[in-house]
Formats: sequence, structure tokens, C-alpha cells
Amino acid sequence: MYNSIVNDIRMDVNKFMIQTINIDHSEVTGNLESLLPLTFIIVDQTDEEAVWDEMMKKYHYLGYRKMIGQRIKYLIKSGNRPVAAISYNRSANRVAARDEYIGWNEEKRLNQLKYVISNNRFLIPPWIHVKNLASYVLALSLKRVRIDWEDMYGTKPMIVETFIDTSRYTGTCYKAANWICAGETKGYGKVGKSYEYHGNKKAVYLYILDHRYNKKLDMGSQPKKPKSIKIKEDTKFPTPSQLRKREERRMLLGIPDWDEKLLADCGLSIDAIEGLGDKLEEYLNGFAGACANSKQMDLITVYEKGLFSDLERKSVEPIALRYNDKTGVRNLQIFFKQGKVSQEALLKQHRLNAIEFMCEENGMANVDGSDFPKKGGNSVGVARQHCGILGKTENCQAGVFAGYSGSRGYAIMDRRLYMPQKWFGDDYADRREDCEVPKDLTFKTKNELALEMLKDMDENGVPFQWIGCDSAFGSDRGFLANLPTGRYYFADIKETQLVFLNMPQMIAPQKKEGRGRKQQYPRPSVSPVHVKSIAENPDIPWQTTFLGEGSKGPISTQTKCLRVIRTAIGSGGPKCATPLDEVWLYIRKYENDRIKYSFSNAPFEIDRKELDRAATMRWPIEQCFNECKSYLGMDHYESRSWNAWHLHMVLVMIAQFFTLILRYEFKRHTPVLSMPMTKKLICASITKSVNQIVKALKNVEYHLRRNAIAYRSHRSKKLNSKLILI
Repeated sequence: MYNSIVNDIRMDVNKFMIQTINIDHSEVTGNLESLLPLTFIIVDQTDEEAVWDEMMKKYHYLGYRKMIGQRIKYLIKSGNRPVAAISYNRSANRVAARDEYIGWNEEKRLNQLKYVISNNRFLIPPWIHVKNLASYVLALSLKRVRIDWEDMYGTKPMIVETFIDTSRYTGTCYKAANWICAGETKGYGKVGKSYEYHGNKKAVYLYILDHRYNKKLDMGSQPKKPKSIKIKEDTKFPTPSQLRKREERRMLLGIPDWDEKLLADCGLSIDAIEGLGDKLEEYLNGFAGACANSKQMDLITVYEKGLFSDLERKSVEPIALRYNDKTGVRNLQIFFKQGKVSQEALLKQHRLNAIEFMCEENGMANVDGSDFPKKGGNSVGVARQHCGILGKTENCQAGVFAGYSGSRGYAIMDRRLYMPQKWFGDDYADRREDCEVPKDLTFKTKNELALEMLKDMDENGVPFQWIGCDSAFGSDRGFLANLPTGRYYFADIKETQLVFLNMPQMIAPQKKEGRGRKQQYPRPSVSPVHVKSIAENPDIPWQTTFLGEGSKGPISTQTKCLRVIRTAIGSGGPKCATPLDEVWLYIRKYENDRIKYSFSNAPFEIDRKELDRAATMRWPIEQCFNECKSYLGMDHYESRSWNAWHLHMVLVMIAQFFTLILRYEFKRHTPVLSMPMTKKLICASITKSVNQIVKALKNVEYHLRRNAIAYRSHRSKKLNSKLILI
């Protein structure tokens, strides 16, 4: 009955999303010159992507789905008429013929696979009959993709691969465009974590974009001579009826996140979940070097299991009672207050894990604050101060955190407890001693703590190009001036920030005759304006910007992006504002009409898409706080000491990163599990109960199906309202 309901909903959504795409199907004949010049259009996340999808859906035997991760879709036009469509995707993980031709070992394949891309779709519509068009388009597309791929994804491809079904096609156009046949596949397909034999072998063709790839990839020897393959010449193009039947068997959306067989595709099974406890043990063993003895490592393991548990409160006592019996409560309390575990070593290993797993050169380091309300006044750093989570002045502790975000995920990388200045007074001496605050600790502002963490990340080899922060940091000129060199910041600012639209001239003070106060400061030739007035200025139009695909379909927003001059306001007031440097002003309007303003020191020639990407990398640190507080007990600690606060936070960071690793392991192409799903599976594994594991699997499957239905519904509504077409 449940499957019937799901199928009915899927059919309704499918009908709702049907769009009428007008494509000229009249026959085209003649020579290639009659179609020139050809125009290549990148259609990803544009209105014309629907045309590309429709053509592939009806006339390509693979359809338009199952294009996961990095990709570029080209629509080729002669005048205003589409005459071809082609796309490039990230490369296949393992291809024996390709790997043998290139000559790399397993380690080099893992590190250098990003330099190989795949030509995964190529279509000349059946009504186009122009000799040499296919090989000409293919050759031109190779020139384009080499440039466009580097612009969009930061990596210059060196080799292109494609797979030709030899039961259908001869590969003539690829041969004409000088592609090399490297061999053939073995006829296996990946199903979950294993490979199954389907017998449909394909020819593997390669095109070398950079003939120095052996030297650049440090391959050493020359590639082996490819094996010759006999390709059938009597192949036929599949009929429209065959194509329709194949298409009917596909899912409505070709995004693995919403595949109906997600659990199988992710490798989720009872055996896999039973092994999560062992995976957690193995992961935590990497931190053993930070411990003085094995007992400390045992206590860390107990605490980490407690953070993943279903306990209502994830503090020392409930965790110790659950996993270390009553005699262990005191031991765990002492460990947090006085334990000699090296937190610096824990952080170092955490950084190394992050660098190896997710960090990339164009990633973003984020700094932000997170506050923790407290009732009493004896916990370290507690004071009446602004509490962000409550939106008012209240008794709380204030933490400053450094995070990291990139294409492979996000994590918290470091933490500092903000100590209010009054805590350094003589009247707080006893409390400092009770909380074991380091005697050499001096007062530092939140912005100074943030700078310390960013410099630590830089000095310890964490790669990042961008630095993100909210307006508490972005409005501080001293903070921006002292950021690590060679980085671009994307810093939020307040709506009252004054800027010049053009560089003004500074007019020297004029000697004033008669009465009145003498002018003391130079004044700009034009008055500065608030950034809020730029958002309200109709002469500077809003632009619809596509920021990515979210859980509710395509994310689009209204933005304004322009160059402005930052100002410094001295004792002379706004009328005497001094121009500083030229920066990007990035204004974004949310769906609830809330507007956010940001400065960036990125160069003038930077691609606008890179600024849009930077804007999306600012939010993950907030997502980290939400996940850690909602599921990992980040705000459940009850310890009062300096050491306990910092140790609790670093153990939460370690736990959150483990969930990220699992979310990538239990996937097919892209992460499909949310934080609560991952945590539920870990919790079930720790219980060692098959019944609990089965229950958790069913719960996860249910929510994945619900997410799929919700995603399709939201996406179809957005498509129907023409907010954005993808």
C-alpha cells in the first residue's frame, strides 16, 4: 500500500512538471559551411537547460539524468536553432583500460583523477543531416571545455574520456576528431559497494588535451599502446518507442540524493551498520597520540559514543552512567577538569584529517561566534553580555569558532572561549582559580581571538583562498587589515556602512572669514552613501542569481554586485569621510525580503560566479553550530573549568567530522544522508542490537522517501512559478 501511494504521488509530480519545449524538427541538409558560425552556450542552471534536457530525453539512449557532480552542458546553435548538444562530467572512478593507458598506480589515480573528465553525452538530432558536423562540434567542444572547466571548477583537465556502446555506434566522429581507442570495459557496473556483471562492454576512447600530462602528473613512462577493438558497423539508432520505454523506467529526477533505492545505493545494510562502531573506534585511534595513557583514550571513546547516543542530555554524568557504569562518573569528571590529554595534539590530528579529506585551495575559512546561556555565575567566562541565540543581553558564555567550508563539506576547525574583561579584575581572582584559568591569560577581544585562529590555520597548512565572517568582524577595519595575506575576504557589513560609488577628491580645509567654527578636516568632493540606499536604488537593478540545488529544489536569490570605495570615518564625522580601497559590494535579498550586505577584496577581474560561490560558503559554519547543538550535545556540557570547556568543544568537533566522513562513505555519487540520519545509524551500531539497527534502517529509509517527495514538490512549484528553470 505504501509503495502504491508513493507511485501515485510520483505520477502526480511528474505530470505537474511536464513542460512544453518548442524545438524546430524540420530537416536540415547541406554542407557544414552553411551552418557556420556555430555558437556554444553553457546552459547549466539557465532557461535553455530545459531544451538540452528535452533533446537528450527523447533522442539519446542514456537520457539526460544521472549527471552527478561537476558538469558542463553545451547547447550548440546555428543562428537561433539548436543543431547539437554535448556535455562533460567528472570522470569514472575506475576504468581498467584508461588507467592502464595512463599508467598510474592506485595512489596517483586517487590524487590525480580530477585531471580527467568525461564526455558523457553527445547528440546530433536525427533531423540534422550535415556531413562532418559531429566531428567538427566535438573538436570545438574540446577547446571550449578545457577553458570553461578550469574557470568553473579551478582544475585544468588534461585528458578526456568517453564510452561508446559498440552494439549501437561505431565511434566514427571520435576517430575523425583524433580520439584514441584505449581498450574496452569489462562489462561490470557498480551496484551499491559491489560490482555486478551486465555484459554490456563499451569501447573506451581518450583524448589527450595536454600531451605533457605524463610529466605534469609525474607518470614517468609513456602510455602503453592501446588494444585494437573491432566495432560493429551495422548498428542502428534506437527507435523513439524504445527510448520512451527506457525513459518510463527512470526516476522523475536523476539526482541520486532522491533515488528510490537509496539504501542499496549507499551501501546501507545490517552488516554495514553493525560495522560503524568499529569504524568509530578506528577513527578515534588516530587521536591516541594526544593521550598520556590508554585510560585517557578509553575515556575519550566513551565520551564520543555518548555524543552519538540517544541520551537526552549529553553531559559527563549521563554518558558515564550509560557507557562506563557508576564508578566511571568521577573518572570522567576528573578527566575533563584536570586531564593531561594534549588538546593541541587533538586539534592537530583533526586538522590533518580535514586537510586530507575535504580541504581545497579555493575553500573558505569562516569565523563566527556562538553563545551558550548559563543560569549560574561560576562557570568559566560567564557574564551578562549579548547572547546571540537569545537575541538579548543575558547570562552566558561566548565562544569564538573557526570553521571551514568547501565543495566536499564543512567542519569546525578551532575554538576559543571569550573571557570578558571583568574576569581579569581582582574581584574575580577566586573564580579564575576555581575554573583553573591559565595564569598567563590576558584579555583579548573576540576579533583578536578570531585572528589568532585564522593565523593558526594558515601556519598549520590548512589550504583556503577565502575568509568569511559576519558583520561583527567585517565592520572592523583593523580585523580585515590583519587577515592572513594573499586571501580574499567575504565579510558581512551593516546596512549603515558608508561607501563612495566613485573615488572622490579630498578638498583641503578652507580658511573661513568672519564668525563660525574653522573647518579642520579635508572633505570629500562627493558625499558617501549608506549601502542600504544602494539596495533601495531602482537605477541599480536586482539580478536573479542561481546559487545551487538545495533540499527544496533550485536556490535562486536577488543580488546586486558592484565596485565601491570603502570609507574611514574619523573625528570629523561622515562629512569628512576618508576613502580607502576599492572593494566589491555584494547585496543579497532573501525570500523574506531580509537583505544582507557584504564586502569582498577580491580583484576586479574575478568571475561573478566565484563571488556567488563565496556567498554560499558563508553559511556552513552556522550549519555546523545547528548540527552540533541539535544532535551532538554541543551546549549540553555542565563542566565549569577552562580545560573542560575547550576539551568538550574539540571532542564535539571531532564527532561532527566523523559524521561527514560517513555521509560521504555511504553514498553513490553525492552525500545523501543528513546529520540526524547518520547519527541515528551510529547510535544503533553502538547498541550492538540487530533489532535496533533494523529499526534505524527503516527509519532512515522512511525519511529519505519523505525527503524525495518533498524535494520534488518544492522543485516543481518553483519550476511552475518560473522562479528558475534548471
